[in-house]
Amino acid sequence: MAIDENSGTQSEEQGMQADKNDPSHQAERHEDALHADADHSGDYEEEALTATDNDAEGADSENGGRADTSGAVDIAALLGNTAELNKRLADQHEQMLRLQAEMHNVQRRADSDVERARKFALERFVKELLPVIDSLEKALEAEAGDSRSEAVMREGVEMTLGLLLSAVKKFDVEPINPVGEPFNPEFHEAMSMVANPDMAPNSVMAVLQKGYTLSGRLLRPAMVIVAKAP
Repeated sequence: MAIDENSGTQSEEQGMQADKNDPSHQAERHEDALHADADHSGDYEEEALTATDNDAEGADSENGGRADTSGAVDIAALLGNTAELNKRLADQHEQMLRLQAEMHNVQRRADSDVERARKFALERFVKELLPVIDSLEKALEAEAGDSRSEAVMREGVEMTLGLLLSAVKKFDVEPINPVGEPFNPEFHEAMSMVANPDMAPNSVMAVLQKGYTLSGRLLRPAMVIVAKAP
């Protein structure tokens, strides 16, 4: 019996060895191995693709979160910058309005100064002419009291005075001769007060020296005698 078992075992081993040595069996085993490797390779590729997809989704989620956060930060920064720019713009606009108002005031004052300079440019010249007018008037008064004076001389003086008054009047020079008018301290200078029952108190009784104005501005007050109640 022992011999038979050994013989059977040897026969099986010899059969397996024969199968291994058989070319057809070797081809089948080689094909099975290739199929197994292909199956394992497909599994590996599928696992790799799945892992890649998962990594990509995770990266997209992370990047999306970062992008959203960055976008929110950028919007807040832009809003802050806009508010600051609006404030600066308002300040600049206010400064511009102030400068415009100041320039307008300067221009108005300059125009006023120019107008005043134009009106009163001849003030000194006219003041120099006033004594000439006074002298001519005094000469006429003296000639009127002297019967020996010649009428021709008087006529010449009158013509000269008329020409001179006409010349200064062209420059808006007007005489102040307030006989009978109420005393006005802005244009009259009281030299004395004399009781006069025929005139109202505080009125001009006589003019010792005429006053003059230039474009309504006082050049010289009139020297007057003021009446008072007796």
